[in-house]
Amino acid sequence: MTADTTVRGEPGQFWTVALRRQPVRLVGGEPEGGYTDAYELICGDCGDNPELDYLDVAPEVQQVRGPYPLPAGVTAYVRHVKRYHPS
Repeated sequence: MTADTTVRGEPGQFWTVALRRQPVRLVGGEPEGGYTDAYELICGDCGDNPELDYLDVAPEVQQVRGPYPLPAGVTAYVRHVKRYHPS
């Protein structure tokens, strides 16, 4: 299950934040080995790349990513959007 939201602010300004089920491992940008029961928050504006595995991103990005159980992931998503992407 992936919940992707793309928000459009001013004309020409786009950003994407996604809460997705955490794959066991990403290889070549594709999930390999199925998925865990955890979710991760992906924010391109924070320097994250959804094609990179959790272990391949910087520690600061890992803190944003999580992992989270689903209810905590939804809460983190809402807080992140409100804090870093106010409309």
